[in-house]
Amino acid sequence: MEINKILITGRLYKEIEEQLQGKLNKEILSLEEEVVRKENLQWADAFVAFRLTANFDFYNIKWVHSLGAGVDGFLFQRHWKEDVLLTRTICSFGKKISEYCLSYILASLQQHDKFRRQQENCLWQSVEPISMEEQNILILGTGVIGQELAKNLSLLGSKITGISLSGTPKLHFNKVIKFKEIKRELPRANWIINTLPLTNDTFELLDENIFANSNKAGFINVGRGKTVKTSALLDALERGSIKEAVLDVFDIEPLPKDSPLWSHPKIKITPHISAITTVEEGVKCFLETLSLLEKDISVLTNKVNIKRGY
Repeated sequence: MEINKILITGRLYKEIEEQLQGKLNKEILSLEEEVVRKENLQWADAFVAFRLTANFDFYNIKWVHSLGAGVDGFLFQRHWKEDVLLTRTICSFGKKISEYCLSYILASLQQHDKFRRQQENCLWQSVEPISMEEQNILILGTGVIGQELAKNLSLLGSKITGISLSGTPKLHFNKVIKFKEIKRELPRANWIINTLPLTNDTFELLDENIFANSNKAGFINVGRGKTVKTSALLDALERGSIKEAVLDVFDIEPLPKDSPLWSHPKIKITPHISAITTVEEGVKCFLETLSLLEKDISVLTNKVNIKRGY
């Protein structure tokens, strides 16, 4: 595939343009998302962004590259032109998400909140921390990020069960089961970590049927907000089947100020920062992908399966 005219937009467009100076013998147009016009899209044969612009159409575009790991901003509830290649950024997302999840799991097991309250009241009272070796952790999604997360958590002795739609065995999991079999594992889970992408199959997949079968588990969402039915999560927190929730992604972002999630005492919120694409990593993956696709598309490891949505 020959690429000559590249349109770059999204929050890193300026920084990426600066990083690409002198590295490509291509025509590059970098624009803020809101100012991309029809004629800009018609000019390009490649489109690089975190999501499609509101006025996006394919025109002469042959390749679309996502600057993030997720591609729901390109595919979810959209028609995709079959002959257009879609790739995504693969970098240190798995490591970053591992650090994020581990930080909150350890904070809970080491009783950080309890000891903070005791400190505020000058209270010296021993509470024994809980070991990671005692934790049974369910990871929903067994792709690149899920596998890296499983690898890192298992190093501390946790038992890791992977959940996927297919149930195909993957590295670093003690076992992988199909999603339809999840109910038998939920009562034993101490933590449920969602890394699922958003597709038609995963939309609000985590609903009352999932949370009602949990047994005081902690829930962490680093996948996509719309894979979780928010009302079902709130009900589970009230009933106690979910003891606490750490949420980095939401069905609407930024999270509206009137959302009940903000003030819930059992919820911790972060603004979609568990795995941020850095300029350096984004440019590196983009350049590597461009080089490979111009030589042999078949060797690409970050090509998106359009039918699956990831």
